[in-house]
Amino acid sequence: MTSEPTSEPTSEPTRPATDPRLPRLLGAPELAWLVARVRRRAERGLPLTGIITLAAATPAQRDAVDRLLGRRARDGNAVSVRLDDVDALLRRSGVHPGGLLSAVVALTGPIRDTATEAARQEAAWRAAFAPLDALAHDRPTLVPWLDGLRATGAVRRLAAAPDDAARLLAACATALAALPREPTSLCRFAERTFGSAHALDDGLPLTGLVFGAARALGGTPDGEGAAWRREVWASVGLLRDELSTTVLAVGLPGDPGSTTGRMLGALAAAGEPAVLTLRQLTRDPPRLPLHGVPVSVCENPVVVAEAADRLGPAAPPLVCTGGQPGAAVMALLRAAVAAGATLRYHGDFDWGGLRIANVLFGRLPCTPWRFDTAAYRAAVATGSGRALTGAGAEAVWDSGLGAAMREAGRAVEEERVVDDLVADLRR
Repeated sequence: MTSEPTSEPTSEPTRPATDPRLPRLLGAPELAWLVARVRRRAERGLPLTGIITLAAATPAQRDAVDRLLGRRARDGNAVSVRLDDVDALLRRSGVHPGGLLSAVVALTGPIRDTATEAARQEAAWRAAFAPLDALAHDRPTLVPWLDGLRATGAVRRLAAAPDDAARLLAACATALAALPREPTSLCRFAERTFGSAHALDDGLPLTGLVFGAARALGGTPDGEGAAWRREVWASVGLLRDELSTTVLAVGLPGDPGSTTGRMLGALAAAGEPAVLTLRQLTRDPPRLPLHGVPVSVCENPVVVAEAADRLGPAAPPLVCTGGQPGAAVMALLRAAVAAGATLRYHGDFDWGGLRIANVLFGRLPCTPWRFDTAAYRAAVATGSGRALTGAGAEAVWDSGLGAAMREAGRAVEEERVVDDLVADLRR
């Protein structure tokens, strides 16, 4: 038995029936709940048998059911109807020999097959993924990303209907298939691929999909912020702010096989720092003869300036992140690692410095360079420094460093220990 405590509609649009007695028998407003319930069952493909109950029925609704079935009035607020009895009544009386379902169709119009419609909709949603499925077959690194799209329902939130999803996912597949062999501007790529330089602007559904796929293809770890987004795009050859995104370095050996390499070699020989743009690192990447060579990485430009001033042409490779590492910094450091270099990192002993270092240690094979608990305690003992402020952080490479900093409550910036850092470079 089915019980539905909520009230039912009191009216139902009617259509002329073959027998004029049918609207009078079953089309009364007080029986609209019964007709509506039968219709919903039929739409769901459920059998029109068994008992249905209307809780909190009005006296008029109870009287209408009793008159329909020719039974005595019953006590209580609820009213129950055996659908088999109504079907038999319609057939036996000759009011509608086709039975209950046919009578409801005559009164309210054709029944929608919602189960079939739902199955058709599901098939259409699945078919919308076909272009990306084909692409993932050839690029298995896309499979986890594509599985995630399905599991989270992200596409259904972006597209109102399967047809919209099909167009969106086809455009995403088009973008992924057209990713450039050589680095190119994101805007130029969008214009060439979709006819609009703004087709991959931030905030668009298509941009979100292509960006997620770019993360999968480029293997970029989790992150946030504009610099991280530039890194993700750059990992698949699409450049944003390719001239304004730079990295500062000194002592990097250059290979004469490229313009960038020749520039690095000349500046290293002169003991002068180099500023490399993301464009140079991706369009004319230098071959870096760094196999087995330690590359030191610092957070602040002052360390690079002091190394250049004091060591000149003898300065070993030193790269500066300039704060949170941007796409150019990551491109250079990854190129150094690919060339066989080892990386060691030093930054400011403050909460921001720990967060910056966590990014590097999380994305690159780094070791700490005077950047652990012992080094902090030694540095903080040399002077007062400014007070630590803001939300604390933990160091992924040294579980005790955050606690030691909270205990001392002082920040130690690279400027205070620059002599020690340059002395290390001198060795």
